[in-house]
Amino acid sequence: MVFIRLLIFFTGALLTALTLASAIKTFVLPRSVNDPLTRLVFRSIRRLFDLRLQRVGQYHERDRILALYAPFSLVALLPFWLSLVTLGYTAMFWAIGAGNWAQSFQLSGSSLLTLGFAAVDTIPQGILVYTEAALGLMLTALLIAYLPSMYSAFSKRESAVSLLEVRAGSPPSAVEMLKRYYRVHGLERLGEQWQLWENWFAEVEESHTSLAALVFFRSPRAERSWVTAAGAVLDAAALTRSAVDIPADPRADLCIRAGFLALRSIASVFRVSFNPDPHYPAQSINVSREEFEAALQELAGQGLPLKADREQAWRDFAGWRVNYDSVLLALAAITAAPPSPWTGGGR
Repeated sequence: MVFIRLLIFFTGALLTALTLASAIKTFVLPRSVNDPLTRLVFRSIRRLFDLRLQRVGQYHERDRILALYAPFSLVALLPFWLSLVTLGYTAMFWAIGAGNWAQSFQLSGSSLLTLGFAAVDTIPQGILVYTEAALGLMLTALLIAYLPSMYSAFSKRESAVSLLEVRAGSPPSAVEMLKRYYRVHGLERLGEQWQLWENWFAEVEESHTSLAALVFFRSPRAERSWVTAAGAVLDAAALTRSAVDIPADPRADLCIRAGFLALRSIASVFRVSFNPDPHYPAQSINVSREEFEAALQELAGQGLPLKADREQAWRDFAGWRVNYDSVLLALAAITAAPPSPWTGGGR
């Protein structure tokens, strides 16, 4: 009997420790970690949302429903963690002789929620009561403290996404971005955008890997998405480097590299497989040669200077695009991004 009580005590302590570790990895650890408890909550709630989405066809209605997914999942983490802590301490209270299972559960709930209606008789019980009360307060404080950080990162991300609509249309398009820049600023000003978005990619990589729930926070407007915005900027930079006849700007190269590294890091959080060293044509891309030629024809119609060798331009574009093609489309599918040229989404 003593062995059974010891086993149950350590089982409860292990469950409590795993719950605390889950909270720390989700909100405190500044790097991406696949936590099984957090994934369980998000996946379970996503299945419920998917059941609702089966009866919805229009994208705007789907977006309205999915806008609730990330906030619901994030808030659901707290009661899930508190429930696990309650079960863990219930086992420990029973193991040290605090009463039967019902009495132990009542004592655990009273301690966790700091209600204090259940009295304790021994020092070991008192130690468990105080530690459980402190743990409950700490879990609640973690969620409350990190919500402002998450919304600050979200606001920063969306500011650039909103501004891109002015320069690249809605939904954002690489071709439209180049056309508008040519008309309004001139192509020599494109370097400013590459530098701005290089910084944006670095910030998004840091925030969306350490706080993975941000990936699913949707833009205030259904037509916008951080995924389609990233795709439009990367495609615009790739088109500029491969087909537009202007002096090479290393800032475009750095923007593309920062972009595909960021998308790969975020995709890795969701266990998306990708080739870390892809090469075209050994690995294909999801933009056809016909689509590429149509884009160049549209750019030429607006007077943009294009390189004469279209074959080399296509190979160069595909060589850039292959670095981010698969992860971009995977993230568009995971986040149910809105339909956008060369990015897809909408499913």
